[in-house]
Amino acid sequence: MQTQPSVIVVGAGPAGLLLAGDLAAAGVPVTLLEKRPHRISNLSRAFVLHARTLEQLDARGLADELESAGRPLSSLRLFGRLSIDLSTLPSRFNHLLVLPQYEVEKVLRRRAVEAGVDFRHETELTGLTQDMDGVTVRVRTADGRTESLRAAYAVGTDGMRSAVREAIGLPFPGRSAIRSVVLADVRLAEEPENLLTVNAVGDAFAFLAPFGDGYHRVIAWNRARDVPDSEPLGLDEVREVTRLALGRDYGMHDARWMSRFHSDERQVPAYRVGRVFLAGDAAHVHTPAGGQGMNTGLQDAANLGWKLAAVVRGHADPALLDSYQTERHPVGRAVLRSSGGIVRLAMAKSPWTLALRAALTGFLNAVGPARRRAVGEITGIGYRYPAPRGTHRLTGTRVPDVALEGGRLYEALRGGRFVLIAPQAYRAGGGREDRLTVQHWRSGRGSTVLVRPDGYVAWAADAADPAAIDKALTAHVGPR
Repeated sequence: MQTQPSVIVVGAGPAGLLLAGDLAAAGVPVTLLEKRPHRISNLSRAFVLHARTLEQLDARGLADELESAGRPLSSLRLFGRLSIDLSTLPSRFNHLLVLPQYEVEKVLRRRAVEAGVDFRHETELTGLTQDMDGVTVRVRTADGRTESLRAAYAVGTDGMRSAVREAIGLPFPGRSAIRSVVLADVRLAEEPENLLTVNAVGDAFAFLAPFGDGYHRVIAWNRARDVPDSEPLGLDEVREVTRLALGRDYGMHDARWMSRFHSDERQVPAYRVGRVFLAGDAAHVHTPAGGQGMNTGLQDAANLGWKLAAVVRGHADPALLDSYQTERHPVGRAVLRSSGGIVRLAMAKSPWTLALRAALTGFLNAVGPARRRAVGEITGIGYRYPAPRGTHRLTGTRVPDVALEGGRLYEALRGGRFVLIAPQAYRAGGGREDRLTVQHWRSGRGSTVLVRPDGYVAWAADAADPAAIDKALTAHVGPR
């Protein structure tokens, strides 16, 4: 089979939808395989969008629509004592947006369809091989037929039980952090005082979040009741563990769905094997504490998409794809560490762990830089990517939504291109219009910054002549 300059994405969750939409919008043919039927489920484990994810969605023209559908939350309280004020975040989105995952998927799916993604539902991956020229994917369709598909690259965004990960032989080391977590979607007779309700007392933990359709999601855990996921679950048990953790069950009734699951902490050692990549839960899973799961997967996709598009279209050396592992694997590891730390502190029981929690929350409340760093990691805006030695101090940093002569930076990023922010005197950069937008500082600054399509600095200079700028554009954006 001939290799086409295309990409196969396996798994139509949030990460897969964003990635496929990015590639198709960049002109790369994309086939998106999904073993589930073509329907949007009203079941959801993820409920929040953090600031950095909203910035990425803003760069695709989607954030304002999602903001209007969700409910913003500008402050959080953890462990009863730690107060987190999100209104001070250095972002246009200085809050947490409460919005069920399926609402995010609806918007991302519509964008992917409009961009021309080839959706193939009820199509299950049964095998994958790769060679020097491309990837061959074997699938089974709903009517039992088998066929082979060929592409230049493949990406597994197919969740914790990833068939792509299994096909390329990658281990998924880690462990189960919490067993027998109960989930339920219920109606409440009493509306909670807060938009998000969370607390842990002794052996019990509970979390409540609204769907916006009259139902609330309950996530709860009773350390004293460690039973298999297959054990039947009744509403009385959900009520009981909620009362233990929150002091009341808010009169929950009319459950439309209940289940048990166990929460793992796992990460693959490599996000890339040859021409095959992993993103989202296929690459890393962790506890739901901090609401970072869907957000981290979406940011994986935002990092990988523009790089794959540049390589497939012949504008970048394939070595660029190695930076996906370099940049995103450490972030996944940090998310495992922070989410695991939150849940362990929430469930502290022994005197020494309770004392540790009290000391840590007191420290974070009192020390602003430490608190800002913790908030930056949870919201995603605090991460920077490693930069080669000798490069400008801004290289690898996230660029906020700065004011430009022609509007905002994240509006300029909506074409999926690099954005060169240059002094007023610089007017060159032609011959790359399909990959580059040239903008100028509204403030009249003299520095020059080349912003990647995912909103991070590729190159910067405090002062640079046109020849130096063009050299940087050739290195990062490609020749004219």
